[in-house]
Amino acid sequence: MPSRIVTISNRLGLHARPAMMLAECASGFACAVTIRRDDTDETVDGKSIMQLLMLAGTCGTALEITAEGADADAALDALARLVESGFDDE
Repeated sequence: MPSRIVTISNRLGLHARPAMMLAECASGFACAVTIRRDDTDETVDGKSIMQLLMLAGTCGTALEITAEGADADAALDALARLVESGFDDE
């Protein structure tokens, strides 16, 4: 399964708005998306806002995004771009 490691760069971390943005982006793809903190083995559904919030991702947290399905590469590209953009947080 293809995966990508990204680091949360916005100062407020993975709070409600970024979690919603991430879930909405992931939901736009047919593939299954799972996300985990790089320092744990527990994965969450990348299409679930509530599960994403459980990651408690702060600024500097590394996340591994994994996608499985026909559009997995496109999903990984879009999700990585979103996280690397800092969710447009200021």
